[in-house]
Amino acid sequence: MNLRNEWFQTELQKSEESLSHRPLEEEYTFYQAVSSGDMDFVQKNCKENIFTNSEGMGVLSTNPLTNIKYHFVVTTAMITRRCIEAGMELEQAFRLSDFYILKMDACTSIEAISKLHTQMALDYTQKMMLVKKSAILSKPVILCMDYMYTHINCRITVNDLADQVGLSPSYLSRLFKKELNISISDYICEMKIEKAQHLLKYSDYSLIEIANYLAFSSQSHFIQSFKKLIGITPKKYRDHYYRTSW
Repeated sequence: MNLRNEWFQTELQKSEESLSHRPLEEEYTFYQAVSSGDMDFVQKNCKENIFTNSEGMGVLSTNPLTNIKYHFVVTTAMITRRCIEAGMELEQAFRLSDFYILKMDACTSIEAISKLHTQMALDYTQKMMLVKKSAILSKPVILCMDYMYTHINCRITVNDLADQVGLSPSYLSRLFKKELNISISDYICEMKIEKAQHLLKYSDYSLIEIANYLAFSSQSHFIQSFKKLIGITPKKYRDHYYRTSW
């Protein structure tokens, strides 16, 4: 049987079964919520496990695990493009997409993929909240944030940032605090700890290796900073979350 005949047979079978897909409005609403940074909607959607609900889900593979993996790739691709259209930096969006799809590829259960889908959606949403906030930020502050993101594994000082944007350190510090309601040093620390969380979950790097990679002055400084922001030590965090989403 050639492909054309197979298609006709499939269409006939599907018509007799009266199967239907989810309304496009539901998917578009979810993508819009992520790309607009609507954290409340995305959290609610993920808690309801809509992504893994088989009702109305297209069949891309007869294997249930493979089917949900294909849907994960499609969803991630759609979210990535909607976020780029909404202002996310292109390379950041695609690196994030590659990261989560690679993690998904190692998953061995639908439950693990569901958890990873939630993390992926919330991660994009959180970053889009920042993008939307950046729309009302001054150019020097935006340039500083971009510099921090691309130099996350370096020791970043206020003087470094001031040199990048051509302002005095004191003026830049006041401007940053005024627009983001957080000091430059605290913002840098939060970015590094967020990166550390990913490394603790998805890598085999030791605590000292993570501390060195993120340019903390020492392992103890890393541990203190992590516990202050997250509430538990990096070791306890890894013990609880390591590979739980695979």
